[in-house]
Amino acid sequence: MSAAVEFRNITKTFGNIVANKHISFEINKGEILALLGENGSGKTTLMNMLAGIYYPDSGEIYVNGEKVDIKSPKDALDLGIGMVHQHFKLVDVMTAAENIVLGLNEKGRFDLKKAAAKIREICDRYGFDLDPEQKIYTMSVSQKQTVEIIKVLYRQAEFLILDEPTAVLTPQETERLFRILRKMKSDGKSIIIITHKLNEVKEISDRVVVMRSGNYISSLKTSDVSIQEMTNQMVGHQFELHVDRTLPEKPEPRISVKGLSVRSEEGVLMLDDISFTAYSNEILGIAGISGSGQKELLEAISGLQKVEKGSIRFTDGEQDTELIGKKPLDIENLGVTLSFVPEDRLGMGLVGNMDISSNMMLRSFRKGGWFFTDRKGPRKLAEKLVRELSVVTPNIETPVRHLSGGNVQKVLVGREISLTPKVLLTAYAVRGLDINSSYMIYELLEKQKQKGVSVVYVGEDLDTLLALCDRILVLADGKLMGAVDARTISKNDVGLLMMGQNIDSHKLLDPNKPYVGDSAETVASEVTHE
Repeated sequence: MSAAVEFRNITKTFGNIVANKHISFEINKGEILALLGENGSGKTTLMNMLAGIYYPDSGEIYVNGEKVDIKSPKDALDLGIGMVHQHFKLVDVMTAAENIVLGLNEKGRFDLKKAAAKIREICDRYGFDLDPEQKIYTMSVSQKQTVEIIKVLYRQAEFLILDEPTAVLTPQETERLFRILRKMKSDGKSIIIITHKLNEVKEISDRVVVMRSGNYISSLKTSDVSIQEMTNQMVGHQFELHVDRTLPEKPEPRISVKGLSVRSEEGVLMLDDISFTAYSNEILGIAGISGSGQKELLEAISGLQKVEKGSIRFTDGEQDTELIGKKPLDIENLGVTLSFVPEDRLGMGLVGNMDISSNMMLRSFRKGGWFFTDRKGPRKLAEKLVRELSVVTPNIETPVRHLSGGNVQKVLVGREISLTPKVLLTAYAVRGLDINSSYMIYELLEKQKQKGVSVVYVGEDLDTLLALCDRILVLADGKLMGAVDARTISKNDVGLLMMGQNIDSHKLLDPNKPYVGDSAETVASEVTHE
């Protein structure tokens, strides 16, 4: 194989932070390479330099053996380098074809029909399923990703960078994407994937490059290295890839949802007649393609979302309380001990400009009154969380916006757990976190379950859901497709339910009944990381 791209002694700094330090390695033609590393390892910064978003402080980049100067994304595209970002950059009201050609400077009058014909040729060549005339706002996440990939292929990219390409795809959609990537590889294209999903790295890549703390660590042939070895290289020491999942003991109803329907502000039905019960001593997973109603479900339970109809009742043996129509403060004043870790960490969860101690006080200031708040308690809690959760911070007076994503999430989850809730709602609790931080969150949730808390876990990665949860509810387009046993159901079956398809009825559980295991043994469950 000959090198398509080569990095030679690339260094990039941001102030006093060294993001990349003398990085040197190559990507070959006709190769799928996985770029691995924890958050902050420098992998995205390096790829952003190749894509023309950043410019290196020192070092050289070679494309097809020639030294190049990439100062903008246009320079990168002119060299045949295209990057597909995790968060899509599409105009919703435009068609696929209009998005694909947007920004191109072609001589004369632009022929959209001719462009659509070229798009269909690309689809036929690689096996994409896309209607060039379809509007973006009507598309699934997988279809939008297809548009982004075709956008760079339309510009004749020979080198593709994919950032977390399977983060929100079903197993079936992931397999379809992998078939397409293999066709591109056989066509001589070079593909680099940034991902945390190590099982998928084993399946799709030819080689892995590992980075740690801004440094190049190793280049390994994928067939010669195990998932455990990849993990050890990333973190720099032996790391256990499992969660000790216990069976629920004496589960009791905590949240009973009946006939719940929710509409968005635009009038779109986001939840359609949902009914289920969440129990104490269990982790109840919620699976679904992005936008299937997961966010609205948690916000409805916590009092943040207006409900069209239905019932949400909290019970704990001492009280039976209807939560519909009550705001979060009303729910708290009723003595309902409910904690919520929202998807938006620095929007709904924490205040970025406030320090750790002050963010602790957000949930306790009313105990001291409006003018004479208790500052000693939150400060002690902040010190305890920093110590016990290994939060990396100069001190507790540091604004949380200066912390890494993993440390922000530790602060948020730790604060909510400190309230000793009977129900803990979590939305994408480990999204974007490295392996160390993710496993700490998994362990915290498992400990809460063992203490009798009803944990509701909304997640994207099916491997994590299957390894962490006891039962999984699957949503598709706002409808409940069914409840399944996380220990026995296959990932493929969950994927079918996520796409709105039915599976054998004997694989489904009653969503209102608790998980019942046939032994009291602890199950060691491997999580390949979300």
